[in-house]
Amino acid sequence: MYYLIILLVYAAVDAIACLGLSQQFGVAGVTNFGFIIFQAAGAYVAAVLALPKDTADGGFQTYIGGYGLHFPLPWIGAAVAGGVLALPFTFLVGRRLRGDFAAVGLLVTAVLLNLLVMNYRPLFNGDAGVALVPAPLSSGMFVSTSNNYQYGFAIAGMILVAVAYWFVRRITESPYGRTLRAMRDNDKVADSLGKNLLALRTGAMVTGGAIAGLSGAILVSFIGVWSPAAWSYAETIVLFTAVIIGGAGNHLGAILGAVLVPVGFEEVTRFISNNDPSLPPNLLPSLQWVAIGLLIVVFLWVRPQGVLPERRRVIKLPDRASTPAPARVRDEDGAGGAILSVADVTKDFGGVHAVAGVSLSVGRGSLTGLIGPNGAGKSTLLSLLAGTEKVSSGRITYLGSDITGRPAFRRARIGLVRTFQLASEFKRLTVMENLLSAVPANRGDSFLGALAGRRYWRRDEAAATARAADLLERFGLAAKANDYAGELSGGQRRLVEIMRALMTEPDLLLLDEPMAGVHPELARRIGQALRELCRQGMTILMVEHELAIMDEFCDPVIVMADGRVLAEGTMAELRGRTEVVEAYLVG
Repeated sequence: MYYLIILLVYAAVDAIACLGLSQQFGVAGVTNFGFIIFQAAGAYVAAVLALPKDTADGGFQTYIGGYGLHFPLPWIGAAVAGGVLALPFTFLVGRRLRGDFAAVGLLVTAVLLNLLVMNYRPLFNGDAGVALVPAPLSSGMFVSTSNNYQYGFAIAGMILVAVAYWFVRRITESPYGRTLRAMRDNDKVADSLGKNLLALRTGAMVTGGAIAGLSGAILVSFIGVWSPAAWSYAETIVLFTAVIIGGAGNHLGAILGAVLVPVGFEEVTRFISNNDPSLPPNLLPSLQWVAIGLLIVVFLWVRPQGVLPERRRVIKLPDRASTPAPARVRDEDGAGGAILSVADVTKDFGGVHAVAGVSLSVGRGSLTGLIGPNGAGKSTLLSLLAGTEKVSSGRITYLGSDITGRPAFRRARIGLVRTFQLASEFKRLTVMENLLSAVPANRGDSFLGALAGRRYWRRDEAAATARAADLLERFGLAAKANDYAGELSGGQRRLVEIMRALMTEPDLLLLDEPMAGVHPELARRIGQALRELCRQGMTILMVEHELAIMDEFCDPVIVMADGRVLAEGTMAELRGRTEVVEAYLVG
């Protein structure tokens, strides 16, 4: 019976930790190989908040704190410590490092912190750690060594698993959670849609860190000791294995993975005896790690989605008779003037001048074309205008304000939005979710808004869904609304990208080869829709290689070559200019 109680407590600890890691890795796409440090920090803080002064018990321990606080304050302090510790990690990986580099940076930082704790005794009592940590509510009628107490502790752990699951699910199933999953799929595109990646990563890191800290507090309160040697980076690998096998992005899968791997798999191997004196004494622990590695490889190869894959989120389309919410009314003051001006903008890549002193202006309400041979710098120029890339020199003015130094997400929030040369849909989001992920100012698209619950943001969500359904109907993709965007054809993915950009209600839309891979008839429909948007007050700057599209829909057309603007005018005028014909139009 006592062994079963221990398994239940360990299952609760691992399940809570896996929920925190699932939120960071499975939902937000942050590969945090330093995750175990947050659990260790929470455990230490819970210990020193519950322990008396280090002069007690003969003063054989050295630690910071010793406040003798009663339950639940040590556990609350542990969760706060895990969240606070995540902040410097966020600024380390959020600003300077991304993707695999961030994962390695977090791993190295975790290893260094572990070495510091183990070898600097005045701070954390060195490798000895701390002992005699008081169990919660273990005085008076509660006796920490009784079976009833241990059984109650296990039940409390399971209750906290349910609370943690409710907490992360409330976040994940909100518009804010959808934005986190969009960032996970393609952070550059999320940035271009007005999403603050640093704030999103901070929220994910702090949430996961706080949950990890709580799991550490539960464990240290149960076993009564804290040793830094038990919190090595290898423990993070075990938790990652659990999340991957259970199903990344599925919180129930994270709980299942915690039961299967840290509890089930590791505990089963303990019953394998190694009585052969000719075998190395550490053979079984070593083989255990080999088996865990093989589990990861097998699942990534055979079933990468895990035992419980992330579920498809089906969003019911409103009745066609319903009226979509009105789009943002554009300010028509100054119509016909320049909405965007570029002055001597350059972009160098290691001495290569991708954009070399470009100056141009885009008239308000126009559908302006941008053409040129491959390598002319067209896509790079769009990246500079949208803020995806930083200019080397020059100035960009939008709506009368200098935006040269503004990041991409801030430009998107003031109505300057782009699409990309290659199809860049959020593959693991449905078509409807792709569109809804771009909606600005949804009340549920924030951490606090997500916690406030569906009642707080459901009206905004309903209005956004109506607008998205209207766009899907207009572009003929209503039947694909709840299909994964990554499963669509190339032309359909292009449509999703255009519709998603339109959901941001841009004043200036930058389109990078929107007709590439699209059937000619569909391309004409897209062109007609774009021209109609311009009649309604939107401005579009479009890069395109298909000259027939430029002929029919764009006026004026700007020609680039060798990173410079070569000419500007209608297609008929450009065909009469020798330098344009030699640079591009011939052939």
